[in-house]
Formats: sequence, C-alpha cells, structure tokens
Amino acid sequence: MGKTILIVDDSKVTRLSISFPLKKEGYEVFEAQNPIEAQKILDNNKIDMVFTDLHMPEMKGIDFLKLIRSKTQYKKLPVVMVTGESLQEKKDEGRLAGANGWVVKPIKPEQVLSIAAKFLG
Repeated sequence: MGKTILIVDDSKVTRLSISFPLKKEGYEVFEAQNPIEAQKILDNNKIDMVFTDLHMPEMKGIDFLKLIRSKTQYKKLPVVMVTGESLQEKKDEGRLAGANGWVVKPIKPEQVLSIAAKFLG
C-alpha cells in the first residue's frame, strides 16, 4: 500500500487542489471538512502525513495541531499548515505548536508534490 495523506480544510476547492496532484502521483488521500472528521480518520486509518488549514470554523488549525501533538502516536506525524496567512508571527505560532511546514494559498500542484516527497520520501 502507498503512503497516505489526510487533507483537512473546510474549503472543497482547497481540498481538491491538494488532493488531485497527490492522487495522480499515487498517494492514497483522505479528506476531512473539519478537525472532528479528521480525528476520526486519524483514529481509524494509518496516516503518513497531514495538510491542515489554519482557519476553520469548528476548530482552528493550530488547536487541531496541538491536539494531534498531544497524542503519542502522532508526535512524529508530518503536519503542514495550509493558509492564506504569510505573516512570520503565524508561521512561528505554527512551528511552536509542532507544524513541520507551511504552504501559502493559492496552492501549486508542484509545491504539494515537493512537500509530500520531502516528508514521505
């Protein structure tokens, strides 16, 4: 079985812009509209990497990241924040919470593939 990636974003367009190139490259992709759905996917599947939005209505991406990092089994899971925010302050907040990377929208397919390759080999 190939590497699995979870995409968490309340925007279907953003989820598609990330998932399409990944699926085309052979990754198995799970999608969640919010962190609650994402947590269920994490608990029931082997996930190798996560792309998560910073701003979501139910729970902010930083809070979701902290939740992931609070669980032993997810401590080393690569998590990349996806957002329209490019402020260094927000990036620092993400890093402190345990983010492994940061992607600023609009998302380019080659950028998604490069990031996945970096973390998943």
